[in-house]
Amino acid sequence: MDVELEEVAKLLFQDGIPDTWKDNEEFSNYIVQLASCGVEKLGKEGGHLREERTAILDQTRDLAYTNYKTFIHTADCSRTIFKDFTSVESHLEGLSSCLPNLRKSILELPQLMDTCVRNSYYEEALEILAYVRRLEKKHTDIPIIANIVMEVQAGTRLMLSQLLAQLRSPLALPQCLKVIGLLRRLDVFTEPELRLKFLQARDSWFNSVLKGIPKDDSYQHIIKVVEASRVHLFDIVTQYRAIFSDDDMRFSLGDPEVNEQAIFHGWILHKVNQFMKIVERDLERGVGPNLEAVLAQCMFFGQSFSRIGADFRNLLIPLFQKAALLQCEKDIRTANIKFDETLSSFSLMEAPLLSAPSAIQIETQDKTRPPLTLMEFPPLAHYMNGLVAMFNTLRQCCPVATLPQVVAALLELHRLESSGFTSKEEAAFQRMCMVMAQGLLPHINTCLRLLYPLQQISVISGVSVTQLQRENFGQLDIEELLAPIEHLLPKKEEKELSEEMLYSTHLEQTSASPDKQIKRRISHS
Repeated sequence: MDVELEEVAKLLFQDGIPDTWKDNEEFSNYIVQLASCGVEKLGKEGGHLREERTAILDQTRDLAYTNYKTFIHTADCSRTIFKDFTSVESHLEGLSSCLPNLRKSILELPQLMDTCVRNSYYEEALEILAYVRRLEKKHTDIPIIANIVMEVQAGTRLMLSQLLAQLRSPLALPQCLKVIGLLRRLDVFTEPELRLKFLQARDSWFNSVLKGIPKDDSYQHIIKVVEASRVHLFDIVTQYRAIFSDDDMRFSLGDPEVNEQAIFHGWILHKVNQFMKIVERDLERGVGPNLEAVLAQCMFFGQSFSRIGADFRNLLIPLFQKAALLQCEKDIRTANIKFDETLSSFSLMEAPLLSAPSAIQIETQDKTRPPLTLMEFPPLAHYMNGLVAMFNTLRQCCPVATLPQVVAALLELHRLESSGFTSKEEAAFQRMCMVMAQGLLPHINTCLRLLYPLQQISVISGVSVTQLQRENFGQLDIEELLAPIEHLLPKKEEKELSEEMLYSTHLEQTSASPDKQIKRRISHS
């Protein structure tokens, strides 16, 4: 405002100008307007202002009378707003005082959940989870609650992975019960899914045990696999039946299309098939002379599995039959090769006249010892040793063997060499055939009878011992084996005469001790 205008304003307002008017543009314009008026107009300005004031007051009265309801409502709203603001202020003060507790009880729930899970405080973690689930149901539309729920669910997944990892480790029954109880309270899996997860986790641990068994020695590997399977599988079955009761399943309200019993039975079938594959693989690698021990262990394992309705002993029979047959074929093949080698280098002129087969019973009453007359012909003696070694190796797994290869070898020897035989060589060859017919083959039948007693066969088959003896069950058909070389064997009269000559020769040699005779025959061989 100019100095002149200020002077005018001071003349008009002798009590002073309010500070708020000094910067008011309308006030300044009005002072300028007054300064430009004449004396006459200035004299009338006071009346004009009074009239204008009266008109404004009248308008205000009319406006108040016309809109008094609005003014009353506005006053009520103002009073209500004031009260609301006062209430908001008090609530904000209360919220400010409760924020630390809110931060501890709500905002720190995810961190508290993670701490409990990582320190294995699973009971406390489940309480936090239950509280968060209640919050989620009540305040699903609040973003911060939704974020808290997501973070707590991450801790729940960590807890789930830790519990499943415990099931994949060595656990006793009480620990398994505790872990499954926690998994049930997590309410993540249905009952069939929980059964399946339990079997999968325990199966994973069991497979890790099997993988830790050394595979260098097939015999040690299969024995340890049988022992581990028998112990640990029974533990898993016991744990499963203690945790999941099939009686409870019948009264459950689960999916009727899900057969929960089939889950367990399918797992048992899977483990039996896995065990059979391991046995088959190790038997193919060979277990040496321990086939009988492996059979006994596997049969005991199969018998013990019958208590849970999974007797698989009948599945083992083809595997061990195959293994025994392979071992038998290998040993017989080795014996045949050695027989062919010794027979090709054997000279009939070197064969001494020792004793007849009938004299064996005079020398010894032990039926398990091979006939000493075999010492006269080393090829037959070596072959007998090979077969006896095969019998000792196989024992209970020994299959009934036949000897067509030996007969064919003797026939081939006679065919190739008979044209150049002297009378002494011809007689020695006939004696060798007779020793085979009356010494080697009967002793093999004796060994087979010891390996397969008729009493045990009678119990298994239900056929009487008398009938088995009459049918010559489990014995080599000597006549059929000797049919190809029957023409090379001495006739009945010649055979009796030969036996008498051999028997008299034996009587002449009785002055020497049996041990010295055996040593002499061995050195001569």
